[in-house]
Amino acid sequence: MTASPTHDTPPSAQPRPVRMAATLIVLRDASADLEVLMLRRAEKANDQNSGASVFPGGVIDAHDRGLHGCCSGLDDRAASERLEVPEGGLDYYAAAIRECFEEAGLLFATDSTGQLVTLDGLPPSQLAEMRHAAEQGTDALLSLCARHGWQLAADRLAYFSHWLTPPGMPRRFDTRFFLAAMPEAQSVQPDGRETVEHMWLRPADAVDPARGLKLMNVTRRILLELARFKSVGELMAHARGLKHIPRAMPRLADGPKGRRPVNMEEPSYEEVGFVDPDGEGGGRYAHEAGLAMRLSARVLRVTGEAGDGSGTLVHSYFVGTAGGDCALIDASPAGPAHAEALASAAPGRVRWLLSTRAASDAGAVVLAPGEQISVGDATLRVLPDDGDAQSRRFLLVEEGMLFAGTSDAPTADDEQVRWIAPRHGFLRSRR
Repeated sequence: MTASPTHDTPPSAQPRPVRMAATLIVLRDASADLEVLMLRRAEKANDQNSGASVFPGGVIDAHDRGLHGCCSGLDDRAASERLEVPEGGLDYYAAAIRECFEEAGLLFATDSTGQLVTLDGLPPSQLAEMRHAAEQGTDALLSLCARHGWQLAADRLAYFSHWLTPPGMPRRFDTRFFLAAMPEAQSVQPDGRETVEHMWLRPADAVDPARGLKLMNVTRRILLELARFKSVGELMAHARGLKHIPRAMPRLADGPKGRRPVNMEEPSYEEVGFVDPDGEGGGRYAHEAGLAMRLSARVLRVTGEAGDGSGTLVHSYFVGTAGGDCALIDASPAGPAHAEALASAAPGRVRWLLSTRAASDAGAVVLAPGEQISVGDATLRVLPDDGDAQSRRFLLVEEGMLFAGTSDAPTADDEQVRWIAPRHGFLRSRR
């Protein structure tokens, strides 16, 4: 079983464009808990979100900036500071409001008294005409506000989360998520084209597998975050108190259950980004015995089960240019099956046998700290043992990759270390 990262794959001819988007999470208090508005998207061919349950939202329109003049309580400077962008922050607020009106029939706008507008009392034909006009473009919504003396209630929205679609997806969105309390005297009305059904659900119920909703990774993760709060007021206060909202970007990776997004807190996240930064395939979210995986042009990792019967997975590393001589680090962490996997995966003649353990593998060469060996275009340097007499550490100089045994963290003076390749677990960056 072999996995290959994109280091050996030509880059894509043209990177997938990233489109800016805004989403509005509408909330209300219910008897048991707070509830969130979910819309079910229409079934469409070639749509990665077809049939998914989502929050109202969409792509920033090129003319959303024209709505700045009818936004109340927030100007572009303040909005941009909140979103930590140089300019155009108010575009996201305006787009979130516009998309919510188009998809759900909810309009976050205030009248001359500063109260959210009442739509339920309007004749259905008039409301339908208003929505149809808004769907024609930003200018129509601007005219609608001017005609009725309304202003878009940007200050009623609280910025909550920021997500970027993983590399490798057919369509990528850089999306800002906002929260707002459900306006009184308005009713949810899916547009029947983009959205065909709406539900009010407790966040915990929405993510319950028994509910059977199709949820994108980002939607599920946000729902889990919302489930921590008991009321709209508590959640809105939390969001308004956030000082910095980091951007979350999952990465796609393969494993025993197929391809899925890997979130930033998962152990495999950094390794997936190292071996497959463009989402072209090769990253793994789980280790498997017998898996030979090329981490870079100079490093091939082979995983096996420890020979103690515990089922623990351990790694061996071939270092060197494919087709030439190589060094093998930690050759015998497992039994016969691992030995067979090593023999099958060897990229060339093993010239050096090294071990990260003081109790070295049979035949392993023992080098003193400071010594180094050259294997093709790879240079391995022995680093001091960091005070642990049971471990040895080897630095691949060209890539700043440290092969470590029981002591897998570099000392403060190991400035060349950028990545740590341990005997157990995933490749990780130096922190």
